[in-house]
Amino acid sequence: MHAPTLARWVGDTSAFMTTYWRRRPGVFRPDGGAPSPFTLADVDAAFATGLLREPYVEMTRADLTLSPSDYLSSRPMYSSRHDGFADERKISALLDQGATLLLRRVDQWHEPTRELLAALTGELGLPVEAFCFVTPAGRQGVPLHRDDADVLVVQTEGSKHWHVHEGPADGNWQQGRVDDDPPPEVMQATLRAGEVLYIPRGFAHRATGDSGLSAHLSLTVREVHMGDLFRSLHKIAGERMAVETRPLTDDAVLACAKGMLEHVRARLDALSPEDLVRHARRTRLAQLPPAPRPPALTRRAMTGEAVPAAGREGHEPPDDAPDPESRRS
Repeated sequence: MHAPTLARWVGDTSAFMTTYWRRRPGVFRPDGGAPSPFTLADVDAAFATGLLREPYVEMTRADLTLSPSDYLSSRPMYSSRHDGFADERKISALLDQGATLLLRRVDQWHEPTRELLAALTGELGLPVEAFCFVTPAGRQGVPLHRDDADVLVVQTEGSKHWHVHEGPADGNWQQGRVDDDPPPEVMQATLRAGEVLYIPRGFAHRATGDSGLSAHLSLTVREVHMGDLFRSLHKIAGERMAVETRPLTDDAVLACAKGMLEHVRARLDALSPEDLVRHARRTRLAQLPPAPRPPALTRRAMTGEAVPAAGREGHEPPDDAPDPESRRS
């Protein structure tokens, strides 16, 4: 398997896919340390913009439910106030009290993370998302839980002690908190800066800050589930179906039903399980939001060229479109 981006975190990708992927957890120590596109310095820079807001920011504690009002505030804008902005003072106080800072979907608003994960998505053929956790020493942000994703934990600052438990016995399991009868533990590991922990999908796990202020980036690899497969099955079965849309008589309704069944049977006879999985995965990837397109205002200011309309690069605006230069702030 040629996957240079994945290799930056796990080394030999062929050995990783054969020995660990979907089978068992493992700790990896790449030469020179695992690279992270997002560090505590980037966390500080994100807060410095003043633009962080829900749902991208959250505070959690394993032993206590926190309300959004505990870490968010409203902000005045002209004559009105707007809710949901991260309050750095509240967040700092909660960190001092043992809460964990969670920054969601870093890949959606941090360009280096987005670019790196786009490369990893291309290698794996599966969507990859990024979440940043910052946890004080001796504290646990999230209780024992299962994720509906394979997870690569990239430790960036401090250290964190992990407990990983057995995965589900079959495919009938729920993601989220594990309250009763935790499965047997299969690994304990203290992850230090530059190291990577792989947790297979569905394996229950929890972690506690070990020393210093612990920060890690969780790269979550999303797999298709039954709903994705069913939707792909429905779409494939109905492709190029030629029957009357609104049959007018009883005989016509029966003929329509017969034609549909014959078409679906023929389509399913030609469909392999591999084809269905590939279609579902491609559909998932196609649903990913496009990367933000910067308007390149500096280039426009220097050259005088027009900025393409968002999402319509290479297309001329309609004749009746308003002149952007005529708009006033």
